[in-house]
Amino acid sequence: MPGQHLALILPSRQAPFTLGSRPTNEPGPGEILIRVKATALNPGDAKIQKRGIYVSKYPAVLGSDGAGVVERVGEGVTRFDPGDDVFFHGAYDDNDLSTFQQYSIAVVDFAAKIPDNLSYDQAATVPLGLGTAAIGLYGRANGIGLVAPWKHGGMGKYKNMPILIFGGVGSVGNYVIQLAKMSGFFPIITTAALKHTNYLKSLGATHVIDRYLSFAGLQQAVARVTSAPLNVIYDTVSIRETQEGAWKLLGPQGRLVLTLPSVIDRHPDERRLIVMTNGNPHTEDNWETGRQLWMQLGHWLEKGDIQPNQVEVVSGGLKGISAGMDRFNGGLIDGVKLVARPQETESDCVMSAASLHDQGKDLRRTPSMRHLRIRMATRFLRSFVMARHLEIDGRADVEYGAWPISK
Repeated sequence: MPGQHLALILPSRQAPFTLGSRPTNEPGPGEILIRVKATALNPGDAKIQKRGIYVSKYPAVLGSDGAGVVERVGEGVTRFDPGDDVFFHGAYDDNDLSTFQQYSIAVVDFAAKIPDNLSYDQAATVPLGLGTAAIGLYGRANGIGLVAPWKHGGMGKYKNMPILIFGGVGSVGNYVIQLAKMSGFFPIITTAALKHTNYLKSLGATHVIDRYLSFAGLQQAVARVTSAPLNVIYDTVSIRETQEGAWKLLGPQGRLVLTLPSVIDRHPDERRLIVMTNGNPHTEDNWETGRQLWMQLGHWLEKGDIQPNQVEVVSGGLKGISAGMDRFNGGLIDGVKLVARPQETESDCVMSAASLHDQGKDLRRTPSMRHLRIRMATRFLRSFVMARHLEIDGRADVEYGAWPISK
């Protein structure tokens, strides 16, 4: 294993990406070191580079979706061994946890073995999209608190309750469709370009409505599908037009999930709620939801309950990511997940030992990892207390709020 590896580096706010080298650090307690074979690109990565949002410390390495081979395991790790094929949810608040590089460290709570029926490329498309979908639906702090399908009684819990999903063909949208199917929602209505109808129906959508319809057209199309109130709407697009349309369609007990900040002028006495979700499982609010999701992921993927995104591989390894970001910014991605293969990167950068040392200092691990380890050490106690509370109270839904909605 090399002491240095190639990484795609964002040197400063809104700067062009550069290819450089950084140290290959050792995994800590509860962590694994992974040779990254595939990393997926996300619109959020493009927004960070173009708009200078989300990231405050530079130089930075981006990327949150990865798959590869375990090289080393940290203290206390028993679920993984060197040589295992895994996929994982990284984080760009710590350069070691990011995935736009040839080696990455992963927290074991958000990693799983890749089933034999999936490639590295396919597995790398899953983490952020599915995590955002799941936390939005089932999270307590950053979601609407539905009973998750991994909880007792959660599978099929919302039988015959309609759901509307804006942007079903996107990565988050197609996972919302699949989770809605597992949760029993019916009908499952989504908006998309109609050319994607067959694909979305194969995932579980029952009705696909043309995304280009006016609001009046959308309203009429929904009314033809169901007369029941739409008390769950997940807007994965979250621009002003879709937010305002979703709010108008939302039922009297409705919960609207957004992926961007709300622009709705909500009256203080309004009973309906709006939740902006956050798909990062590394936060305190999302940790337990993310951990329980990842305990199921490998099994769901192996059974086909969850299907990965459709993949398009970008050429050039890490060097190809910049061109992929340009496609996001130009609105040229439709129905596929872009994936890069970091190990295929050809390096044309020759760096002296001194420059490597200086860059290594700049790209050191951030203090956030200390907080991650503290949370890892305490989560077992929290889980025990929660489990005991549920046992005593006799209500399986206490932990996640179990928002009560009428069918």
